[in-house]
Amino acid sequence: MNGEETRAGLARRILAALTAACPGSRAELRGSMAAGTADAYSDIDVAWTVPGDHFGSCVDGAAEVLGRVRPVESLRSDPEFADAPGRRLLFASFTDVPLFWRLDLDVHGEPASGSTPPSTTLPWPPAASALANGVAAVKWSRRGREDLAGALLDRAFPRVGATRPPGGTLTSDLHELAAAATAFDPTQSLFATRLLALLV
Repeated sequence: MNGEETRAGLARRILAALTAACPGSRAELRGSMAAGTADAYSDIDVAWTVPGDHFGSCVDGAAEVLGRVRPVESLRSDPEFADAPGRRLLFASFTDVPLFWRLDLDVHGEPASGSTPPSTTLPWPPAASALANGVAAVKWSRRGREDLAGALLDRAFPRVGATRPPGGTLTSDLHELAAAATAFDPTQSLFATRLLALLV
């Protein structure tokens, strides 16, 4: 099975698990996979529309549902949508799955006015956010967009109280970022190790 089939199979299992977990919901691919334009570095974008009165329980239970597909390594929410009525954007990474294949899960409660807020919070630690920028920098560098890769790294370092060294290469920058992120938050050491593995 090649890489594209593996990612497509994972996406199908995610869609099936989400739909089965909440009667009356629908899960759909979005982004490049839905458009047929995905490359080796594309992530999995899914929109999960759930009945408004089940919104809170669906967000609260997302980790368990996704864990039925594959062990979840991390699950975080975008703080930009922390107070959005009936909407949360979740980021999930799975064990033994390429970091590029992160799941971006956009959960909508319809109607939003009837949505019950989630009872749990899924914070996005600064070090994890910085390392996620590192993954995105590798992605855009390999797509030939060094400008975007550099901009992502420029934003990553301050999140862990560091400054991007001038004149570095992508490899040296990522080693510096991984070290800074691990020093800032030792719980992100596995994520840092996985990031550096992308350079091999």
